[in-house]
Amino acid sequence: MKHLLSTITMALLALSASAQNFDNLPDPIEDVNKVVDNTPDSIAKALMSRPKPGTSRKGQNPVLFLVGNSTMRNGTKGNGSNGQWGWGYYANKYFDESKITVENQALGGMSTRTFYTDLWPAVREALKPGDWVIVSIGHNDNGEFFDAKRARAVIPGVDPDTCYVGFNQRTQRQDTVYSYGTYLRKYISEIRAKGANPILMSLTPRDAYDNKGLTIRKPQTEWAAYVAAIEGVPFVDLNERSGQKLDSYSMWKKKYHFYGDKIHTSKYGAEMNARSAAEGLWESSNPVLKPLQAMMKNVVPDCFVVNREGGKPVVFFTGDSTVKNVDKDDDGMWGWASQAFTVFDESKVTLVNAARAGRSTRSFIREGLWDKVYNSLQPGDYVTIEFGHNDICPMDDQKARGVIKGSSDTCHVYHLANDTYELVYSFGWYLRKMIDDCREKGATPILVSLTPRNEWPGGKIERRDGSYGKWYREVVEQTGVEFVDLHNISADFLDKKFAVKSLPADKEKAKAKMEQLKQKAGKYFKKDHTHTSKIGAQMNAQSFAKGLRANKSELAKYLKK
Repeated sequence: MKHLLSTITMALLALSASAQNFDNLPDPIEDVNKVVDNTPDSIAKALMSRPKPGTSRKGQNPVLFLVGNSTMRNGTKGNGSNGQWGWGYYANKYFDESKITVENQALGGMSTRTFYTDLWPAVREALKPGDWVIVSIGHNDNGEFFDAKRARAVIPGVDPDTCYVGFNQRTQRQDTVYSYGTYLRKYISEIRAKGANPILMSLTPRDAYDNKGLTIRKPQTEWAAYVAAIEGVPFVDLNERSGQKLDSYSMWKKKYHFYGDKIHTSKYGAEMNARSAAEGLWESSNPVLKPLQAMMKNVVPDCFVVNREGGKPVVFFTGDSTVKNVDKDDDGMWGWASQAFTVFDESKVTLVNAARAGRSTRSFIREGLWDKVYNSLQPGDYVTIEFGHNDICPMDDQKARGVIKGSSDTCHVYHLANDTYELVYSFGWYLRKMIDDCREKGATPILVSLTPRNEWPGGKIERRDGSYGKWYREVVEQTGVEFVDLHNISADFLDKKFAVKSLPADKEKAKAKMEQLKQKAGKYFKKDHTHTSKIGAQMNAQSFAKGLRANKSELAKYLKK
């Protein structure tokens, strides 16, 4: 039954400004909560950039449709060009594309109501029996009912008997506004009518905290959970799952999961929300979800298989090819962590070389190599962190390894050679992230300066104390992390063996002398000026041990006597 404002609705509307003071999408027009939009989307642009509903279907396979707003799909293209990402971009990682495809039909700026009126009809038309639809929407459900620019507000709550009738200036026609719960029921009934399967999810959390520093949970969670229970629909509390993760992070880490404002997520935040959504589906005991669970993958986090023995901590070594190389041929290239067994007593400690050749701080994290270490950590473990040789590479080449120089807390969006976008941070920022992650898991991070190169300017081995060495020390000062200056310890060793007090005044003779020094030191290097031979790797391992002893490090007690 349609009628004007009931007594209940009047009360709800009176509270709407305060009860819904959350997650309103910014927009060029300042809304009731003084938020300004950074990612304006029009329906015309959306229809050109979003996939036509159902076009991802492979043969008779089902499709998983995602219904949401900018927290699920940011910008019309959803490609991170503004540094913000929606979690729907990463959802397909958790589904076997040979069995089901994922279509992100979300769009920034949509409310539960405007998605239903403007975008839902095309999605509904594409539905086939056996399809799945995740509905996670509601961030933009406040504001005015019938204004000329947005007209997207809904009545708070789940009351099916409340509605408001008026003239919609945006659509230039009479319109009826229902409660949040009523719109969810409409999605559910229409999905079921097509033989598809509805799933409700609560909203993503925002960058807002209570007086205890805990992430504020949203009222739509209770409303969506109620409707799901009444309608017998699977429900995933995404708000709570991601909220719990945020609450386990340092405040600094919480902040970088968002970008640009307090609503929209960075890549880190989007990936976290996508994992939370997948875990919620995977771990649900609702029998309705069994067919969908059979089409999922990658939900269990990737970890190192470590033979953990009681009382023995694990040391994870991270870095590039100077830490882990081919490590097989006696006359080949070796990373120093492959020789860690020469300095550590393996009856007391377990060694895991997690480094990967060719990586920088940025690419090691982006490719998920750091996550594998992070997922494997347990309290009492140790992690060595040594990068720098590849961080100086171009910012936007095919390998995308370069970082912003320095240790400041800064970042910038770069358009890469493969036509993708990435929010790139400074060298020091990436180091701080790894340090912070270790401490979160109860592990001890140890920062290790990069190995020296076989270059001899001025008759002494090259030292990079004015760049990477400086940035390492700034991070040490900022975080209080233990630091082993392997760079200078090994450089001191090589200088003692090969350095000369001065070079000849004649330029050609000086050049020849530097080349002679390079050849003499060559037994510690292999193939080029960066990579070490087996004996060079052993030298660097000895330098690391020397640094631990000088530090009176807790890890030093596991060294050989």
